[in-house]
Amino acid sequence: MSPTTSETAQGGRRLVIVESPAKAKTIKGYLGPGYVVEASVGHIRDLPNGAAEVPDQYTGEVRRLGVDVEHDFQPVYVVNADKKSQVRKLKELLADSDELFLATDEDREGEAIAWHLQEVLKPKVPVRRMVFHEITKDAIRAAVANPRELNQRLVEAQETRRILDRLYGYEVSPVLWKKVMRGLSAGRVQSVATRLVVERERERIAFRSAEYWDLTGTFATGRAGDVSDPGTFGARLTAVDGRRVAQGRDFTSLGQLKEGANVLHLDEEGARTLAAALADTAFAVRSVESKPYRRSPYAPFRTTTLQQEASRKLGFGAKATMQVAQKLYENGFITYMRTDSTTLSDTAVAAARAQVTQLYGADYLPDKPRVYTGKVKNAQEAHEAIRPSGDRFRTPAETGLKGDQFRLYELIWKRTVASQMKDAVGKSVTVKIGGQSSDGRDAEFSASGKTITFHGFMKAYVEGADDPNAELDDRERRLPQVAEGNRLAAEEITADGHATKAPARYTEASLVKELEEREIGRPSTYATILGTILDRGYVFKKGTALVPSFLSFAVVNLLEKHFGRLVDYDFTAKMEDDLDRIARGEAQAVPWLKRFYFGESAKGSEGAAAAAGNGDGDHLGGLKELVTDLGAIDAREISSFPVGDGIMLRVGRYGPYVERPADAEGGTGHRADVPDDLPPDELTVEYAKELLAKPSGEFELGVDPETGRTIVAKDGRYGPYVTEVLPEGTPKSGKNAVKPRTASLFKSMSLDTVTLEDALKLLSLPRVVGTDPEGVEITAQNGRYGPYLKKGTDSRSLDSEDQIFTITLEEALAIYAQPKQRGRAAAKPPLKELGTDPVSEKPVVVKDGRFGPYVTDGETNATLRRDDDVETITPERAYELLAEKRAKSPAKKAAAKKTAAKKTTTAKKTTAKTAAKKTATAKKTAAKKTTAAKTAKKPAANAE
Repeated sequence: MSPTTSETAQGGRRLVIVESPAKAKTIKGYLGPGYVVEASVGHIRDLPNGAAEVPDQYTGEVRRLGVDVEHDFQPVYVVNADKKSQVRKLKELLADSDELFLATDEDREGEAIAWHLQEVLKPKVPVRRMVFHEITKDAIRAAVANPRELNQRLVEAQETRRILDRLYGYEVSPVLWKKVMRGLSAGRVQSVATRLVVERERERIAFRSAEYWDLTGTFATGRAGDVSDPGTFGARLTAVDGRRVAQGRDFTSLGQLKEGANVLHLDEEGARTLAAALADTAFAVRSVESKPYRRSPYAPFRTTTLQQEASRKLGFGAKATMQVAQKLYENGFITYMRTDSTTLSDTAVAAARAQVTQLYGADYLPDKPRVYTGKVKNAQEAHEAIRPSGDRFRTPAETGLKGDQFRLYELIWKRTVASQMKDAVGKSVTVKIGGQSSDGRDAEFSASGKTITFHGFMKAYVEGADDPNAELDDRERRLPQVAEGNRLAAEEITADGHATKAPARYTEASLVKELEEREIGRPSTYATILGTILDRGYVFKKGTALVPSFLSFAVVNLLEKHFGRLVDYDFTAKMEDDLDRIARGEAQAVPWLKRFYFGESAKGSEGAAAAAGNGDGDHLGGLKELVTDLGAIDAREISSFPVGDGIMLRVGRYGPYVERPADAEGGTGHRADVPDDLPPDELTVEYAKELLAKPSGEFELGVDPETGRTIVAKDGRYGPYVTEVLPEGTPKSGKNAVKPRTASLFKSMSLDTVTLEDALKLLSLPRVVGTDPEGVEITAQNGRYGPYLKKGTDSRSLDSEDQIFTITLEEALAIYAQPKQRGRAAAKPPLKELGTDPVSEKPVVVKDGRFGPYVTDGETNATLRRDDDVETITPERAYELLAEKRAKSPAKKAAAKKTAAKKTTTAKKTTAKTAAKKTATAKKTAAKKTTAAKTAKKPAANAE
């Protein structure tokens, strides 16, 4: 069937609705004049964000939850406030159409958006569900010609997930507000992901390093040697008198040898003694073991493997990866980027094989196409892997892409082509060398080598590794050609000391991998989950490592002790499995939700769950009962963690602090704030004592002779400051409220050196310098951006804080006599140079800006995050920040060609109209932003 004709609307007008304007623009170019393509701009309808959005007919728990738990968990849907104008536009377009095509994404979420569109628009014309996994001319026309009906099973499965996440978030988050801190959120997957990061940090805190030693020998064959047959090679001591030498894997995390480990634990003295005893030993080859080496290509990308590899190779975070991939998909460069499948269509396989022959030759093409089956449980195999779009793959050079989009496309293209290439083959060799020491001990060394005789797919692509010290697949280690019995000379024997290392923190890539292996959550949501735990302050980044905050320790502590099953890994995985069975029609949603929320004893759920295919109740409890009785939760205990020597780490309302008990009974304990960006495993007893020894808290400086009030210095959340203590009974609220004078310390001052005289001078600000000839008062003040003069509404910066107290009227008038600088001040020198950005190929530096330090390559600026430090930031972290900023920024539009106006009057009218449109648009935008800001303040407790 031609895409411009239809059995129901031949010659009529068809409305095609997609999610994004970019997608609409691309698709519009592939359809004929009888099609109108418009975007819904994401979800148009959802559960309400607060009670204010719930229609008036709903009361009680329904208003709070947005779900009627008493009537089969019926959701209350409302059109998003910022989408009402778009819905109105869609209805107007639909009124003039003869047929409606719902062309949202082909996953569960896309199916749900299509269903909501149908429910809200209430079309009276035929409705078609149009699906495609790539945006090419052929794919779009095929999708129009072969529509299907809405998949209600997918819609119900997505709705069940949405309701479950709402119940979890809206019931558990308020517990965190009451017992830990306001504004926190809990989620079905985000809380479990946070627990994983916290548990890894606990392992690091409990870890005790073990020291062990061994020997490294450099052995010579006696031949000159060349690249293919080296004359010397290195080998490591593996056994002494037949007893294996201890390595890192033989020790526990507490630094002890594992029970039953029959190994020789060499210390420094023992290793050096043995090395000396082997100095004159005659060594010989004891064995040579050669095995064939074969490595098959990696499967094409699915969502999680793309996120992992983009993190390893490009330094992208999961969120940045998905943002760039979204743009590539919407502009027709790659297939749909949210997929669990590694399957390639026949068309894609043919395109990949054609490029293998074209670029690498027929020797690299296997006889048969390679077929990959998904390892992900419940993978939707109807979807394809992420690959270049079309029946002929464009090489990266042919795309015209630049920057991050080019780099990610190149990664996807290489991986796809490599997946249809031959195996890499070669051989691996292990050589064992032995000799007798001067004190009679038998020492055996071992060396391993690998040579690749045919690189196969490695010509196109080699996968990265999470461990920066790991050896990649294409790395060769050549050993000399030796045979058993050959004599070898030891050129050098050295003693090497080693220490076991704490388990590495998760990176975004390794956390995604861990979640997927544990079958927790859906791969398509991992980028959002990572974004949530970072934005909520549960986790921050140190380089690429994910570090849990002390706040996350308190949250996870509460959840583990009082909602243990909700953050249990197996329980969460089983819950995901149940949701997938509901999607397949093997279980029913309502009985399952009843068991989850009300428990097994709920009315109407006895036996109903098992009968509905929901199992025997071994993993579902009642959420409602869990959140009802909160009396057993001790808020102070939940947020307290022993450091040692009687010192406690507590998570308070304004952040973490350490506390030492009072020396005398009835006294008050000594407290000190803990830096927000301190990794928990670095809070040792010694560092806690150092913090407690620093001046902190409240220091009495003396009495103001004019007011008689006590002046104190404090260390506040935003830095040290001085203030006055108001008399008891002074009203602190209402129209008669009195606020104490307060002033921040100058940068040159500190809590342990500030004096009463300094404090009184600070509290006297602003200082009146004098008046100008017109009688306008000039004052010197200290503000957010530094010291300045103010005369009416005219402000001028001062060079230093000391000038506030020393500048004279003549000097102030001289400053005002100079023209006010409208442009920027002279550029400050960079704080640090970090190298060349791999995308822009321009030097990256750290600069000090108006709002704090930032990294820049001259084109893109990215502010350093809370956990980033100018002194310790790495080039890789800077490149990642710039990549994330580029991904968030809108694509630059090409400059429009100017057309000369034919008539002056026409040009004027056009200008006037344009200006009017811009004004109206600006007002609408402002209104939308205000609405969005109000919505954002409501509890975001329904995320996974």
